[in-house]
Amino acid sequence: MNFELTEEQRMFAASVRRFAEDSLATGVLKRAHTPGFPFDVARLKAEHDLLGITISVEDGGQGGTLIDAVIAIEQVASVCPRSADVVQAGNFGPIRTFAEYATTEQKNRFLPDLLGGKAAISLGMSALEAGSAVTELRTTARVDGDAVILNGTKIFSTHSPDARIFVIYVRFTPGVEGIGSVLVEKGTPGFTIGQPSKFMGGEEWSQLYFENCCIPIANILLGAGGFKRQIAGFNVERIGNSARALALGCYAYNLAREHASIRKQFGRVLCEFQGLQWKFADMALKLESAQLLLYRAAVNAEGKLPSAYETAIA
Repeated sequence: MNFELTEEQRMFAASVRRFAEDSLATGVLKRAHTPGFPFDVARLKAEHDLLGITISVEDGGQGGTLIDAVIAIEQVASVCPRSADVVQAGNFGPIRTFAEYATTEQKNRFLPDLLGGKAAISLGMSALEAGSAVTELRTTARVDGDAVILNGTKIFSTHSPDARIFVIYVRFTPGVEGIGSVLVEKGTPGFTIGQPSKFMGGEEWSQLYFENCCIPIANILLGAGGFKRQIAGFNVERIGNSARALALGCYAYNLAREHASIRKQFGRVLCEFQGLQWKFADMALKLESAQLLLYRAAVNAEGKLPSAYETAIA
């Protein structure tokens, strides 16, 4: 069993690291505390082929693997954690579910701007009444001729204050088998975006309101019966979230290690104190374990959607 990156992967990691050091090292702290989706960073990433790594060449992406995108997140986050969020959004989030299930017409409409860093996409999954218990969602979709009428609310949708396209989980009919998803564009009559709130990590979300919101039937992504496929696609997002968490943990670990190697107390640098060495050993063990579990989930997907079990463990 080989736990090493291939030569090609090592070269890719090095090139992404050089790009991050050259283009993203300045303004890291300001970027981390600036609200809103950083479209300037997204366009820069698009120019360097870091958006759409996991999306097929036929759809305008790079045709790479999940592990390629994980590597990109790790390398960007080692310099600028906030910019790594953009890599995640351009490879793992709702954009990956969209690319997996969208029609050719839908892809032609939306993917060019998403992969070009000109637009952001947001996932409306969690319901106000049920939280993230997706099977309890209340947002309804009623087909009326060539239109679909939406009613309900969504919360905790990352990038929702700035997104142009929204993948919304809806209920076409009662029961789990009645759950599917639709595409809603910002500015659609009957669709209102509330005031932004912040997650603990600083990213913003807005409550989404649908009141007799009318969209064309061509905007159905997955109709009734699409729930299992949607959740399978969501496992890709979990891989991306795991990669971001691990990358930020490594960033914090390296900062702490650097501080401990130069900060002196009682005539000795901090890293010489055994009590702190134990803490660093525990942190290193957790980071190494997390990376192995993450890589296993990503590599074992082998061009398919990742295993629900391995993703959950990661």
